[in-house]
Amino acid sequence: MNITPDQIEKYLSLLSDTSRRLTKATQGFDDVRLQYKPDEKAWSVNDILAHLRSCADVWGGSIEAMLAEDTPTLPYRHPRQWIKKTTYPDLLFHESFQAFRMQRKKLLKILKNLTFEDWSRAAIIKHREHTVFSQARRMALHEDVHCQQIEELLE
Repeated sequence: MNITPDQIEKYLSLLSDTSRRLTKATQGFDDVRLQYKPDEKAWSVNDILAHLRSCADVWGGSIEAMLAEDTPTLPYRHPRQWIKKTTYPDLLFHESFQAFRMQRKKLLKILKNLTFEDWSRAAIIKHREHTVFSQARRMALHEDVHCQQIEELLE
Protein backbone atom coordinates (compact mmCIF):
# COMPACT_ATOMS: atom_id res chain seq x y z
CA MET A 1 0.00 0.00 0.00
CA ASN A 2 1.42 3.37 -1.00
CA ILE A 3 1.20 5.89 1.81
CA THR A 4 1.02 9.61 1.17
CA PRO A 5 1.23 12.53 3.61
CA ASP A 6 -2.36 13.45 2.66
CA GLN A 7 -3.59 9.97 3.62
CA ILE A 8 -1.77 10.17 6.93
CA GLU A 9 -3.42 13.52 7.66
CA LYS A 10 -6.83 12.17 6.63
CA TYR A 11 -6.70 9.27 9.07
CA LEU A 12 -5.13 11.31 11.86
CA SER A 13 -8.01 13.72 11.44
CA LEU A 14 -10.58 10.91 11.64
CA LEU A 15 -8.89 9.49 14.74
CA SER A 16 -8.83 12.96 16.31
CA ASP A 17 -12.48 13.50 15.45
CA THR A 18 -13.81 10.40 17.20
CA SER A 19 -13.77 11.92 20.70
CA ARG A 20 -15.36 15.15 19.48
CA ARG A 21 -18.12 13.29 17.63
CA LEU A 22 -18.87 11.08 20.62
CA THR A 23 -18.93 14.08 22.96
CA LYS A 24 -21.32 15.95 20.69
CA ALA A 25 -23.59 12.94 20.10
CA THR A 26 -23.89 11.97 23.78
CA GLN A 27 -24.07 15.44 25.31
CA GLY A 28 -27.10 15.75 27.55
CA PHE A 29 -27.82 12.02 27.71
CA ASP A 30 -27.59 10.19 31.03
CA ASP A 31 -26.03 6.78 31.59
CA VAL A 32 -29.45 5.09 31.65
CA ARG A 33 -30.19 6.27 28.10
CA LEU A 34 -26.68 5.41 26.92
CA GLN A 35 -27.09 1.86 28.21
CA TYR A 36 -30.55 1.38 26.66
CA LYS A 37 -30.98 -1.52 24.23
CA PRO A 38 -34.15 -1.64 22.13
CA ASP A 39 -33.85 -5.46 22.05
CA GLU A 40 -31.49 -8.21 23.22
CA LYS A 41 -29.48 -8.36 19.99
CA ALA A 42 -28.97 -4.60 19.69
CA TRP A 43 -25.98 -2.77 21.10
CA SER A 44 -26.44 0.19 23.38
CA VAL A 45 -24.31 3.29 22.96
CA ASN A 46 -22.33 2.05 25.94
CA ASP A 47 -21.80 -1.33 24.22
CA ILE A 48 -20.50 0.43 21.11
CA LEU A 49 -18.07 2.46 23.20
CA ALA A 50 -16.90 -0.72 24.95
CA HIS A 51 -16.30 -2.25 21.52
CA LEU A 52 -14.37 0.82 20.35
CA ARG A 53 -12.21 0.68 23.48
CA SER A 54 -11.47 -2.99 22.88
CA CYS A 55 -10.50 -2.29 19.26
CA ALA A 56 -8.32 0.61 20.38
CA ASP A 57 -6.58 -1.67 22.89
CA VAL A 58 -5.86 -4.36 20.30
CA TRP A 59 -5.01 -2.23 17.28
CA GLY A 60 -3.34 0.56 19.25
CA GLY A 61 -1.28 -2.06 21.08
CA SER A 62 -0.11 -3.50 17.79
CA ILE A 63 0.94 -0.01 16.64
CA GLU A 64 2.99 0.46 19.80
CA ALA A 65 4.62 -2.96 19.30
CA MET A 66 5.51 -2.10 15.69
CA LEU A 67 7.20 1.07 16.86
CA ALA A 68 9.06 -0.68 19.70
CA GLU A 69 10.42 -3.63 17.69
CA ASP A 70 11.53 -4.34 14.15
CA THR A 71 8.82 -6.40 12.43
CA PRO A 72 7.60 -8.36 15.45
CA THR A 73 5.35 -11.37 15.10
CA LEU A 74 2.36 -10.57 17.27
CA PRO A 75 -0.31 -12.91 18.59
CA TYR A 76 -3.66 -12.56 16.89
CA ARG A 77 -6.20 -10.90 19.16
CA HIS A 78 -9.73 -10.25 18.05
CA PRO A 79 -11.36 -7.25 19.77
CA ARG A 80 -14.52 -9.28 20.46
CA GLN A 81 -12.44 -11.84 22.34
CA TRP A 82 -10.35 -9.16 24.07
CA ILE A 83 -13.43 -7.36 25.40
CA LYS A 84 -14.32 -10.47 27.41
CA LYS A 85 -11.14 -9.87 29.45
CA THR A 86 -12.22 -6.32 30.32
CA THR A 87 -14.95 -4.68 32.35
CA TYR A 88 -15.70 -2.17 29.59
CA PRO A 89 -19.33 -3.25 29.00
CA ASP A 90 -20.06 -2.94 32.73
CA LEU A 91 -18.68 0.58 33.16
CA LEU A 92 -20.87 3.64 33.05
CA PHE A 93 -20.56 5.46 29.73
CA HIS A 94 -19.03 8.69 31.00
CA GLU A 95 -16.39 6.88 33.06
CA SER A 96 -15.50 4.62 30.14
CA PHE A 97 -15.49 7.52 27.68
CA GLN A 98 -13.03 9.44 29.86
CA ALA A 99 -10.64 6.46 29.71
CA PHE A 100 -11.13 6.22 25.92
CA ARG A 101 -10.30 9.91 25.49
CA MET A 102 -7.12 9.57 27.55
CA GLN A 103 -6.03 6.53 25.54
CA ARG A 104 -6.78 8.36 22.29
CA LYS A 105 -4.81 11.41 23.37
CA LYS A 106 -1.80 9.17 24.05
CA LEU A 107 -2.11 7.39 20.69
CA LEU A 108 -2.45 10.65 18.76
CA LYS A 109 0.61 12.07 20.47
CA ILE A 110 2.58 9.01 19.33
CA LEU A 111 1.21 9.09 15.77
CA LYS A 112 1.66 12.83 15.28
CA ASN A 113 5.34 12.57 16.20
CA LEU A 114 6.15 9.79 13.72
CA THR A 115 8.44 10.31 10.79
CA PHE A 116 7.04 9.48 7.37
CA GLU A 117 9.09 6.28 7.36
CA ASP A 118 7.68 5.20 10.75
CA TRP A 119 4.23 4.83 9.20
CA SER A 120 5.59 1.87 7.21
CA ARG A 121 6.89 0.00 10.28
CA ALA A 122 5.28 -3.42 10.32
CA ALA A 123 4.36 -6.51 12.28
CA ILE A 124 3.24 -9.97 11.29
CA ILE A 125 -0.19 -10.78 12.68
CA LYS A 126 -1.90 -14.03 11.71
CA HIS A 127 0.59 -14.60 8.87
CA ARG A 128 -0.09 -11.17 7.32
CA GLU A 129 1.92 -7.99 7.38
CA HIS A 130 0.25 -4.99 8.98
CA THR A 131 1.80 -1.54 9.22
CA VAL A 132 1.36 1.39 11.56
CA PHE A 133 -0.49 3.09 8.72
CA SER A 134 -2.78 0.14 7.97
CA GLN A 135 -3.72 -0.27 11.63
CA ALA A 136 -4.33 3.47 12.12
CA ARG A 137 -6.41 3.52 8.92
CA ARG A 138 -8.35 0.46 10.04
CA MET A 139 -9.09 2.03 13.40
CA ALA A 140 -10.13 5.37 11.89
CA LEU A 141 -12.51 3.86 9.34
CA HIS A 142 -14.00 1.47 11.89
CA GLU A 143 -14.59 4.26 14.39
CA ASP A 144 -16.18 6.45 11.73
CA VAL A 145 -18.82 3.78 11.11
CA HIS A 146 -19.53 3.35 14.83
CA CYS A 147 -19.67 7.11 15.45
CA GLN A 148 -22.31 7.33 12.74
CA GLN A 149 -24.15 4.43 14.38
CA ILE A 150 -24.16 6.25 17.74
CA GLU A 151 -25.24 9.53 16.13
CA GLU A 152 -28.18 7.75 14.50
CA LEU A 153 -29.16 5.93 17.71
CA LEU A 154 -29.35 9.22 19.61
CA GLU A 155 -31.09 11.36 16.96
